[in-house]
Amino acid sequence: MGFWENIWNILLVFLYAIVVISYLFALISVIGDLFRDHKLSGWAKALWIIGLIFIPFLTLVVYLIARGNGMARRSAEAQRDAQTATDAYIREAAGRATPSDEIATAKALLDSGAISTEEFEHLKAKALARS
Repeated sequence: MGFWENIWNILLVFLYAIVVISYLFALISVIGDLFRDHKLSGWAKALWIIGLIFIPFLTLVVYLIARGNGMARRSAEAQRDAQTATDAYIREAAGRATPSDEIATAKALLDSGAISTEEFEHLKAKALARS
């Protein structure tokens, strides 16, 4: 076996690996989308899964063609929901001053002369309105 035959065999193995890995990524995405779609009935989900088991490549291509737009929309919604939940968690973990803390801070500023009485009343009303 010559040098060039080995090179082509190695390149062919890499090509097969890329195709198999790409197929697995697409398969995982489709299965994830099936379980993410709440409008699709359980029987329809079961039929898609059975099709993916017995005729995997054809079913995968048909699913991507037939439901690709909805798949992208559901994925974007899931990302948006995850980002919203993350932002809410960060805000909660960072802690937010309670109205009494804000009023105490404003009172300390008033006592030090940094703000006027009108500004203190404005900050106090704002803190009480948020509670």
